[in-house]
Amino acid sequence: MQAGAYFSGASKLATYNKRQVHLPPADEISRRIDGGSRCFRLHFPILPPLSTDLFDYPLLPRLIAQTPAARRDQSRLLVVHRATRQIEHTVFAELPRYLRAGDTLFRNNAAVLPARLHARRPTGGAVECFLLRPLESESGETWLCLVKPGKKLPVGATFSSLGCEFTGEIVGKEVNGSVRVHFTTPGGEPITAIANLLGDVPLPPYISRADRSQRPTDLERYQTVYANRARQVAVAAPTAGLHFTPGLLATLAAQGVATADVTLHVGLGTFKPITTGTIEAHAIHREIYELPADTRRALIGPPPGRRIAVGTTAVRSIEDFLSTPASAERERILSPARPGESDASEARSDNASYPSHVAEAGIFIYPPFTFRGTDALITNFHQPRSTLLCLVAAFLTPGSDAGIAWLREIYAEAAKRDYRFLSYGDAMLIL
Repeated sequence: MQAGAYFSGASKLATYNKRQVHLPPADEISRRIDGGSRCFRLHFPILPPLSTDLFDYPLLPRLIAQTPAARRDQSRLLVVHRATRQIEHTVFAELPRYLRAGDTLFRNNAAVLPARLHARRPTGGAVECFLLRPLESESGETWLCLVKPGKKLPVGATFSSLGCEFTGEIVGKEVNGSVRVHFTTPGGEPITAIANLLGDVPLPPYISRADRSQRPTDLERYQTVYANRARQVAVAAPTAGLHFTPGLLATLAAQGVATADVTLHVGLGTFKPITTGTIEAHAIHREIYELPADTRRALIGPPPGRRIAVGTTAVRSIEDFLSTPASAERERILSPARPGESDASEARSDNASYPSHVAEAGIFIYPPFTFRGTDALITNFHQPRSTLLCLVAAFLTPGSDAGIAWLREIYAEAAKRDYRFLSYGDAMLIL
């Protein structure tokens, strides 16, 4: 079989059927002139789609962390050295040993909203309302939500909290099962203010709570210490950041490690398992992200050190941004003036003149993806058959699918050593 797509002769990698592949040997390439531009016609076997079964593994329920570690930075840390294929076992507090001056930590500062609200219908039936995101195009306090029991809440149905702190009315339904809810409060407070008072933390479904006795702990620990509380735009925590403490961040700063913030609006899609037979057939979820000017500048041009992503949400933001055609223009605007050029300050003003880059990440990262702006990764241990697992496998061996088998070996080793998995679990550092 042969692929008949044409690719620029300047490329070292070609993309075919959503898969990045290395160019074949020169004697397998036939050159031709097409429309006046030099192109290569590639002849190579069509890559088979990746079976989702490759990203499955046995996860024992006892390994799923139900509570966080006693101290954030006392979570265990599995360190992977990709160049030597060596693995180390330590604790997260030892992270400074592996970083150096000039490195930059790219972290998601989105804060988690206590988005799970409890209410009653006029008949007395219980209602659970999960706030997803506000609908700015709608009038007043209208949100996209998930409600239970959905079949008993048609358009026009209402529900209220027990203390009448809020009332919600179903004003529309979406084909994906979500609903549009208009909220009113006695004092005109925004529903987010009520959620912060009454709402439960939107823990993932694999963390169980018999009652609300652990709410205070979850409110504190299912949130990073650097979360911007004014940006409660996440319905799930960027969990790789849960291991940082103010003291650890201070140690890293004194060591010369910089930080750069992104704000990715983590959605429920992050928990959605891949149910299709192949990875390529999965419809990846989309998430809004924001990059301020300082962060964009840290991504563009030669970095002083390694660009270390804290979590898969940071990776999605970085790689989606750098994959956009407008990145070259942003480099021209944001990069420092080069030798021989006029003072860049004449062409560029202060950072405040450049608003945050806001876009929707629709990038799906799986082997053999090649990364443009991520040199190292801090991440937790993820669910079987998840898009997050695909991303980590790709990062282990960029440009190759060898990371799939290697990741299975690493996870088996972690399970053997009783690492704690998933959101409240332990971490990996991939260098």
